[in-house]
Amino acid sequence: MQRPVSAAQVSLATVAAEAGVSVATVSRIVNGETRRASAQTVMRVQAAVVALGYQPNHVGRALRRRQSRVVAMLAPNLDNPAMAAIAVSTEAALRAAGYVMILCDTHDRADLQDEYLQAMRSQLVQGYVLVSAVTSPALSDALARGEPIVFVSRRNPEGGAYVGIDNHAAGAAAADYCLARSITEPAVIFPAQGSSSTAARVAGFVERLIVRGVEADRIRRASAPGLSHLQVGYDAARALVAASAGGWPKGLLCVSDMMAYGAYRLAVERGVAIPETCLLIGIDANPLNAWIAPWLTSVHIPYPDFGAKVVEQLTALWGGTMPDDILLPHSLEP
Repeated sequence: MQRPVSAAQVSLATVAAEAGVSVATVSRIVNGETRRASAQTVMRVQAAVVALGYQPNHVGRALRRRQSRVVAMLAPNLDNPAMAAIAVSTEAALRAAGYVMILCDTHDRADLQDEYLQAMRSQLVQGYVLVSAVTSPALSDALARGEPIVFVSRRNPEGGAYVGIDNHAAGAAAADYCLARSITEPAVIFPAQGSSSTAARVAGFVERLIVRGVEADRIRRASAPGLSHLQVGYDAARALVAASAGGWPKGLLCVSDMMAYGAYRLAVERGVAIPETCLLIGIDANPLNAWIAPWLTSVHIPYPDFGAKVVEQLTALWGGTMPDDILLPHSLEP
């Protein structure tokens, strides 16, 4: 008795024998090229594919074409809800476009970023999405080779396709929000190892206050080292309060919601009422805020919309075009 053929054993040759056609004909039809075959031949091949349970070998096809339907996302600190939101949005958009996304956590380290870039290149990924990337040798090499890379949230100093918000304008919006509430001497805290995005938020905040009449030396600022924005927020707020006899400011911009959470913990420990004594403003608008941080005012960044724009940028790069930056609208009602 003839042994049944398992799906794992089915090849193009098996399908060709079943359909009574050549292997080349089967290959063209399963890859969507049906113009050279009659309707009857196409139907016969498709029926054989279904009957035998044939599955195309995408890995082999990728090796032959030196490309795949895989896109790698490299992002730092995936425990940060903002990073997770970008990943979720991008994965959904890529999946809808027919791609699979691989997610790697760089922990904001240049050496890990390079390790992942090299590993993903060996996997023949078709493109890269770098969230809050840092400068590194392998990144420079990838850009020099013209590999399709989209930068998200943090621009690359060497240029490249970008999706994000206008961080300078977001900082300015926070300043306007404070002034609209008669908070004339707000303060700002930020990471000592700041990125271009956080630096732009601080600059936008300070510059808007100065333009609107606040003296520069009346704008209190403090930073703290570290990669965890929770700890940085706590430590920077403590440094801010300790450095001034004025204690807590009436308004405090934290350059991320995670930093605001850290500052809030210090306020609770010190018995400072939030937002009655000090209005805390974050940037991100984490959806969890409604559940765990109703005391927080936050600049809303539309992370759910990032994914479609990332795919749009990748598509342009695959087509040989360097696209313009895509800046999505942020919001903070005064």
